[in-house]
Amino acid sequence: MPLATAGQYRAMLDTARSGGFAYPAVNVTSSQTLNAALRGFADARSDGIVQITTGAAAYLSGPANDMAEGAHAFAEFAHVVAGRAPVLIALHTDHCTPEHVDDFLRPLLRESKRRRDRGQPPLFNSHMFDGSQLPLADNLRISAELLRETDDLDVVLELEIGTVGGEEDGIDHERVPRERLYTTAADALAVADALGTGERGRYLLAATFGNVHGHYAPGNVKLRPELLAELQHALESRSGARNRFEFVFHGGSGSSPAEIRKAIGNGVVKMNLDTDLQYAFSRSVEEHFDGSRDAGRDGVDKRLYDPRAWGRKAEAAMAERVVRACEVLSSSGRSIARAEPPVIA
Repeated sequence: MPLATAGQYRAMLDTARSGGFAYPAVNVTSSQTLNAALRGFADARSDGIVQITTGAAAYLSGPANDMAEGAHAFAEFAHVVAGRAPVLIALHTDHCTPEHVDDFLRPLLRESKRRRDRGQPPLFNSHMFDGSQLPLADNLRISAELLRETDDLDVVLELEIGTVGGEEDGIDHERVPRERLYTTAADALAVADALGTGERGRYLLAATFGNVHGHYAPGNVKLRPELLAELQHALESRSGARNRFEFVFHGGSGSSPAEIRKAIGNGVVKMNLDTDLQYAFSRSVEEHFDGSRDAGRDGVDKRLYDPRAWGRKAEAAMAERVVRACEVLSSSGRSIARAEPPVIA
């Protein structure tokens, strides 16, 4: 079936929200990692989200070194290969910082408009604007502008407030003050003031509760998923119980299942996965060559070095890790590919 339409993506989010689970959002950097993600979602019988960063998009563009062109080419490829998946797959762009709004995000929105004018679904189902390094007022001003643009195209916006620690894709928050890792209720209410609670367009909120990019053993990162409940309560107290944030969990590597479950219970519908999947993919390649060190002592063994040989193993290892993520997030076996959309009370 084709990639998720705008309506199907919204139905996916509604289903996660009403069903008390979250979708893995898998960062990919190549056709191989895309195929691994698709295989993992299919094996888990889970709908899912595939996403690329600006750095991955630039990498995918090859000699052009043009992140918008790389993202466009990737999405066109994904629309073809993911169209054969037995589950719904949505496409997302991750962590577009302010300096790349005009040379990355808006060119992709213009392409989505061209596609819509031809009666096709948008190029990407959602886009993230990461203005977390800006003063909150500036972050929300740009986010509100982008929400108007994305809503016109039936595309979902993701934004981040607070700061996710660590480093990802060249965005370095290793030395950020600790208090920035925890979103306040006042900041969350400022989001609702600037962007509304759905009447001005649908958005996902990456609110921080101690998240750190990178891989850490459980306990080394001081997550406070209960903070998300405090943000929900602040909004509900002011705007009514029907109004709730739809949260995104960034920087979740090393989180315990209990922490993940609590975050989902407090409104997380999407959880980003990157570091653990990179490790699964690349470690498999390393093991392939370590285990075959002497296979070509009398000459090069073409079968050993054929990229399809180690590539298949790497894709399988990453797919297996995607399946485990679906199990932890409780999205396994819950595809709505052929189901009626849920009704949100």
